[in-house]
Amino acid sequence: MKVIQITGPGHEVIESGWLARAETVHRQLRPQIPADYAAKMRGIFASGGEMCIVAEDETVLGVAVYRGFENTFSGYKFYVDDLITDATQRSRGVGHRLMEYLGAEAKRRGAKSLELDSGTQRQQAHKFYFREGMTIVSFSFMKPLP
Repeated sequence: MKVIQITGPGHEVIESGWLARAETVHRQLRPQIPADYAAKMRGIFASGGEMCIVAEDETVLGVAVYRGFENTFSGYKFYVDDLITDATQRSRGVGHRLMEYLGAEAKRRGAKSLELDSGTQRQQAHKFYFREGMTIVSFSFMKPLP
């Protein structure tokens, strides 16, 4: 299993072939992404998002979308938008490999922690996050706008 960076230092796509192969796995978590996956992801990258995958041979096993930014609470915040392991590849260490990579990258950039939000219904994911040493430190609130 190897981690492959999909975006470069300027948030540009440097691995378009791998980006295309990541779509199927990414849609397991985010089926609502528009049909033009590459265009949507380029928009995410243009707004500061970055992406890496875990692959074995030519197969994408896991996907992570993340970003780093400054805020008043955390200072430099390293936030994971999406973390997905292909449903057929779970319990093989793919998620752990992604978390290891993201933690090292966060630390390299000066972040004091790795942060993400997870839907309340995703109880299996929560078990994984707890095993990875994460804790619940706040509630996330949302108000839909008309």
